[in-house]
Amino acid sequence: MKRLGIVVGLFLLSFMVNAQYADDALRFSQVYYQGTARSMALAGSMGAIGADFLSASTNPAGMGLYRSGVYSISPEVSTTMASSVYNGDLSNDSRTIFDLSNLGYVIVKPLSANGWKFFQFGFGMNRLNNFNSSVNMQGKNTLDSKLDVYRELANGVYYDEIEGYDPYELYPAWYLYLIDTISGTVDQYTSPVNFGGVLQQQYIKSKGSTNEWIFSFSGNYNDKLYIGATIGLPYTRYFRESSYSEFDIADTIPYFKNWSVTENLTTTGWGINLKLGMIFKPTEWLRLGGAFHPPTYYWSMSDKWYTNTTADLVGFDSYESILGTFDYDMTTPLRAIGSLGFIFGQNAFVTLDYEYTDYSKSKFSSKGYCYNEVNADISSVFQQTHNFRGGIEYRYSNLSFRGGYALYGSPYANNLNDGKRQLFSAGIGYRNNDLALDFAYVYSTKNENYYLYTSDNYQTNPASNEFKSQQFMVSLRYFVK
Repeated sequence: MKRLGIVVGLFLLSFMVNAQYADDALRFSQVYYQGTARSMALAGSMGAIGADFLSASTNPAGMGLYRSGVYSISPEVSTTMASSVYNGDLSNDSRTIFDLSNLGYVIVKPLSANGWKFFQFGFGMNRLNNFNSSVNMQGKNTLDSKLDVYRELANGVYYDEIEGYDPYELYPAWYLYLIDTISGTVDQYTSPVNFGGVLQQQYIKSKGSTNEWIFSFSGNYNDKLYIGATIGLPYTRYFRESSYSEFDIADTIPYFKNWSVTENLTTTGWGINLKLGMIFKPTEWLRLGGAFHPPTYYWSMSDKWYTNTTADLVGFDSYESILGTFDYDMTTPLRAIGSLGFIFGQNAFVTLDYEYTDYSKSKFSSKGYCYNEVNADISSVFQQTHNFRGGIEYRYSNLSFRGGYALYGSPYANNLNDGKRQLFSAGIGYRNNDLALDFAYVYSTKNENYYLYTSDNYQTNPASNEFKSQQFMVSLRYFVK
């Protein structure tokens, strides 16, 4: 959580801004499985098929289908494009990164005891979420300014107490005369932009990921029943630069040209979880899978942030805030996955996954702060989701042709926002003896609204944001006999 402590009390006055704090819990609870190029070409629907390192993060029983050891590595190039409409103005932005989606090693030990045929141990990493994006929202506002929100929050606070009340936004604004006391008062404020008429711009650039380090154990019983368990250590890194600006482009506001506030936020944290799974093969053409993921517990979340405010009134000036830090814990909701796999001889299969989770069950905790209000908002803002993934593979000689589709339901309750995500994927693979090379392409879309600011008396129209991402991935797998 950003700007905790004193400043949290200020922003809890507004429901929508408070929902943005709840969105911190959502961000670190959402999972969009990546892993290998093979699994990504199948939209992550590996719950009943297995023999892929992504299985360790979805249904660990799928690791039980390995009959030989394997090394895997999966680099990718990802581009996220954002299109935003705010007050009728269209803006576009994009961000491209290169990263590692998967790194894995599986050891297989043959067994011959009471029907058990193989034991597998896997170690490595799968990427669970990608935070990379860049969005630019801008448009004219003739009604109000974010400085009106600052005035509203500052009213009733003595001017010589503002620094202790909010050293990150209100005090820099007061220091730079973006808000100032009304003549004859010590706790009522005015600003140079009292009636809107400005071009507003919000630019948000974020990067980072949640990567899960994995220790997986599985077994094969008589080629009929496969069981598995994974101990996961997810590590989250999130970096965001959020810059809000206002410009007097028509040159109609006396003594004012522009002002801005930029917040830099870094969040890191380690977590731990357990995943349990099974796959049952009643016939050669059908596989039934099920997995249960108890809540993930993050015991070392840490936020660091600071702001830089600038103002061009009579002249240009700037103010950089102190560095804020806060440590806290977080619990993400449990997940349950049911899977079907239909096998057509040696040449083809169809796989289907259903996943349930309830984002209203995410929780924050800390020895130094009471999260009752924030956790109550999480419970009311978010809801349970039903996610679907499906894939198909057809093999011809040494080549495999793959395709997939996934639908992640909206996490927002009462149509508060959209947030639904669709994913389309395709890929091709080549295997010759102990070497396999796989390629995948994934295209996904998501729509979400964003409010540049909101308070009891002032709220912008929402910026309508459409996110489209493309991922190009390659995996190299080397099988050990």
